Amino acid sequence: MDPDKYLKMLEKNVRYGEIRFMKFSVTSFVMKNGILSGIEKTEEEGVAVRALGKNFSFISTSKLDDENIKKTLEKAVKFAKSGEERNVDLSDEEIIKDHWQVDERKKIMEEPFENKISILKDLDGVLLRENVPMRLQSLREKIEDIEFYNTEGTEIKGHKPNIFYYYMIGVLEDGNFEQGSQEFGRSGGYEAFDEWNLENAISDESKKLKKIAKSRKSPEGKMDLVVGPEVSGIVAHESSGHPSESDRILGREAAQAGESFIKPNMIGERIGTEVVNVIDDPTVEHSFGYYKYDFEGVKAKKRYLYKNGKINEFLLNREFAGILGTKSNAAARSSWWDKEPIVRMSTTYIEPGSYTFDELIEDVKYGIFMNSFTEWNIDDIRFNEKYIGREAYIIENGEIKEPVKRPILEITTPGFYGSIDAVSKDLKFFAGTCGKGDPMQGVDVWMGGPYIRLRNIFLR
Repeated sequence: MDPDKYLKMLEKNVRYGEIRFMKFSVTSFVMKNGILSGIEKTEEEGVAVRALGKNFSFISTSKLDDENIKKTLEKAVKFAKSGEERNVDLSDEEIIKDHWQVDERKKIMEEPFENKISILKDLDGVLLRENVPMRLQSLREKIEDIEFYNTEGTEIKGHKPNIFYYYMIGVLEDGNFEQGSQEFGRSGGYEAFDEWNLENAISDESKKLKKIAKSRKSPEGKMDLVVGPEVSGIVAHESSGHPSESDRILGREAAQAGESFIKPNMIGERIGTEVVNVIDDPTVEHSFGYYKYDFEGVKAKKRYLYKNGKINEFLLNREFAGILGTKSNAAARSSWWDKEPIVRMSTTYIEPGSYTFDELIEDVKYGIFMNSFTEWNIDDIRFNEKYIGREAYIIENGEIKEPVKRPILEITTPGFYGSIDAVSKDLKFFAGTCGKGDPMQGVDVWMGGPYIRLRNIFLR
């Protein structure tokens, strides 16, 4: 591919143009109850073109011969020049020339195939020893190569490998069934498994599920609540990350994924207490949502969505930054070579505070500790939300007591953040796939946070 030749074609015909080449290699393994039930390998590559004239056009192709790429460029130009004028003005950004990559200590392409299968077999053996009857595991490795060029002079090449592991297990105790699951993800190679300590993680989960299966229903009423990093992470993602997406705020996502309770003029408005800080940061090294540059060639940076309890900034691409008269903060992402870049999260979390976990608990006279969730729901504007606990316990006079089943928190976004009075020093992340757009795009993300304490809220 000769990017200079194609960029010249765009420069002659449109106000702005960009070319993105992407290549993916993805291999997935699935094991059910100790039996390897599927291996899938996908290798794809393609070129995407965006052109800005009267409108912003997006065209992609997997046929990478010179003639077809020229035809794709011609289509992009034609669509950009057609229709009514939209008056799109992109934010002015730095011209970048760079080549970046994520390091691998144990490279995906060099890891023996037998080792990958052994990982799943060994973990299934741990679950068998714990007498877990339902066992599902999934392992996915992905290598993503990207080249990005625009008519302003930016040229970026990137290489990002990542590893994803998922388990779902189910136990049966005294006639009661309980199941749990968790996702692990990391940018890099198979050294991820050296860090995750999965044998202990899944063994501990099976023991907890057996206790939960025999536990009593959670009490109802107003009380204090301490939530763990898994819960604070999903809250940060759903009720801070999504409503801070500028395409939601300005209505572009309305028919696809919903709108936002946040309006363009709400920067500086209070959303929570002074101890509330919610961050989205793609630069966290080896995070599952890591990238050095976004898919518009803007350098990634740490974004404070809520700061000291106030709405602080939105997630922006160049188009919506231009509308709001500011700079992009590098939130444009695409899940595949044939998908347009749209405003997305990366690693979203509640910032740690100054308390220890014991200090959070010791000041609770009566309440619930909800360490993980089994279900969550939130409305289209990300205002009314519901979380149902999985691993949860009574707190009484500063001590964690017996486990309880299914505490339910139904609350508004300001109600949640406005009830927080203390945040722990801990920080833990969980992997996920965030879905958005039409056609749907699933991008790799991290979400997480510390333990946080909420005062005097209603649980049922």
